[in-house]
Amino acid sequence: MMKIGARLRDWARAVRKDAVALYIAARDPRVPWHVKAAAMAIAAYALSPVDLIPDFIPVLGYLDEVIILPMAIALVIRMIPDPLMAEFRDEAQRRSERPVSRWAAAAIAALWIAAAGFLLWALWP
Repeated sequence: MMKIGARLRDWARAVRKDAVALYIAARDPRVPWHVKAAAMAIAAYALSPVDLIPDFIPVLGYLDEVIILPMAIALVIRMIPDPLMAEFRDEAQRRSERPVSRWAAAAIAALWIAAAGFLLWALWP
């Protein structure tokens, strides 16, 4: 019987591989534009080194990585034809390092800065 920790590690690797496959799908001309947009948004967030909800916030910090992100990845995968998705997964497996979305990191950092600025503006006496 496989230990729970090993199963969770395998599941996390599969989610990461699917995020890279979505990144590849978002750049493929055979994928419809609306699916490309969804795939790029999900892949950018999944591959970003910055989280929208920081992990140090109890419960909510891991909610996006454990529940929301895998559900979003699964939804976008369902919009991509199976033969194409298999091809994208194979390509993702071949890539040794995962791409990092610097644009998504910048967008999330800008959101945090805007939120901090708004709080300062709203709460300043």
